[in-house]
Amino acid sequence: MNSTENKVILFVNGDLPAPERIRSEIASVDFLIAVDGGLRHLTRLGLTPNLIIGDLDSAQPGDVERFRTMGVEVRKYPEDKDQTDLELALQAALERYPQSIWVVAALGKRLDQTLGNIFLLTHPNLTDTDIRLVDGQEEVFLIRRAAEIHGTIGDQVSLLPLHGPASGIHTLGLQYPLVGETLYPHLTRGISNRMTHATASVTVESGLLLCIHSLSEESERTKLC
Repeated sequence: MNSTENKVILFVNGDLPAPERIRSEIASVDFLIAVDGGLRHLTRLGLTPNLIIGDLDSAQPGDVERFRTMGVEVRKYPEDKDQTDLELALQAALERYPQSIWVVAALGKRLDQTLGNIFLLTHPNLTDTDIRLVDGQEEVFLIRRAAEIHGTIGDQVSLLPLHGPASGIHTLGLQYPLVGETLYPHLTRGISNRMTHATASVTVESGLLLCIHSLSEESERTKLC
């Protein structure tokens, strides 16, 4: 069995509006995976991936070969496949038995890819893993039972139910509290709440909640939480 990694960080080929904020949060012990064209973010940040994975149709061949000669593992898949590069990369990340997974730059650009990346959070193999989509300005993660949100007063928090209603929702530290309430996919009740404390908490009795935490200008002057 592989040793447990503290954090595995995957770089995807989406938008990365605050790269230096992400860079400041990466520790030397973190395992870095370049997901095809996401390799460009690593090279711009001066980082060396531990693994490059995908069909490599959007990564720069010269960069791939340079890292290969440095001893970086490269897993190349055919373009005609049933999974996206990110799905394959998540499978590889789980081989490390991580405590948490960050998927960086998985938002923006193509809507179909963005939605697919968000829906990947519901994969059964990720149930016991703290996995978040982050870009330095937003973090997106699932709440299955309970979660804390760490940020700054004024940060925007939206709670969206997935796969049907989510019920028995209780929140603390948000401007518009929910007390044992139900959120429905066809209604917008959970959108655009605000943090009133540096830490907010959410619990849900049944269903899945997608949490979208958008950093305020004050938060953007500090480290990503």
